[in-house]
Amino acid sequence: MAGLTPSFVQLHPSYVMPEIVLQYQQASGAFELLQGGEPLTRLSSGDLVVYMKRFDIRTDTTAGQAAYNQLPSVTITPTMISTASYLLRVRAEYDHHDLAAFGNWGASLVEAQRLGTRQGIFQQMRSALLYGFEPQNGEGLLNAAGATAVTLPADSNGNTSISTYDNGQLGFFFLTQLGQLKTRTLQIGQPTKITILAPQRVLAQVMYAGIVQLVQYQRVGAGTNTTAGMVTDIAGLQGDDVTWEADDTLIGQGAGGTDAIIMTAPEVKKPVGTPINTNEFARLAPGFEGCNLQLCDMDAPREIPTPLAGGAIDVLSELRITSGWSVRPEALTVISAPF
Repeated sequence: MAGLTPSFVQLHPSYVMPEIVLQYQQASGAFELLQGGEPLTRLSSGDLVVYMKRFDIRTDTTAGQAAYNQLPSVTITPTMISTASYLLRVRAEYDHHDLAAFGNWGASLVEAQRLGTRQGIFQQMRSALLYGFEPQNGEGLLNAAGATAVTLPADSNGNTSISTYDNGQLGFFFLTQLGQLKTRTLQIGQPTKITILAPQRVLAQVMYAGIVQLVQYQRVGAGTNTTAGMVTDIAGLQGDDVTWEADDTLIGQGAGGTDAIIMTAPEVKKPVGTPINTNEFARLAPGFEGCNLQLCDMDAPREIPTPLAGGAIDVLSELRITSGWSVRPEALTVISAPF
């Protein structure tokens, strides 16, 4: 678990750059799928299951010039939904010799191990968010029961892959899916945040290479736009905020080994009509407007240092989380598209 610090030979006189070329990993945008852009810190360290209440309402009324004596009533059906929590743990062990050897390379082993363990936990959180620990139980947003699954249809030229698709028609497809998502969530006419998560190669195509023909779309004033710019602009005319995020683990995760593209509204606004509100029951408190959730017990992993025999130290890092949980699956669309 200690850093690998081989010896090295230098020629003098020389100059050593103090900066270090670090290995970079993709900073996933998957957490933008969640309400608020991050997990909810609500668990205690021992909570094994999270429960949430759901109310379904059906109301009948009568209408007539005479007063009825036998009248219908409101039927409210409470149900309980749940998801399991899991404890993530990583440890680091090192002694003063490891610290000295790592210091020869110009960095702190303590900080390197700390950041490395946090990165491992955060990557596992991303995996749990998208794919879950028990996918057969509907854990993870890609496995959410009730989510809308769509396969990219062929364009007018018969192309079915992102890289060959007509750029304008691809934009129309995304806008159609966005409109259907807003229709299912009763958000038509209300500004909504929409997050689209896709592999980098898909985003590169729709953001840079996918120039929409002038006869299909033209920006105000003059000039053409990309597929992503077209979707963002037209949705913006309705007040929607479309965010494009990257996550390369979605490569091959769609139907039949295609790439998966997730489109979702992380939270929805409560439909309200005034002064007569046909959605009056939604005023019942406490209501919840989130669509996709992940819960954890702390904002950052807990670190537990423990001395070991021989002068070494063991640092245990842990965090309890849930898988990705779509409590409003109608706000989630999973698009399968070959690249």
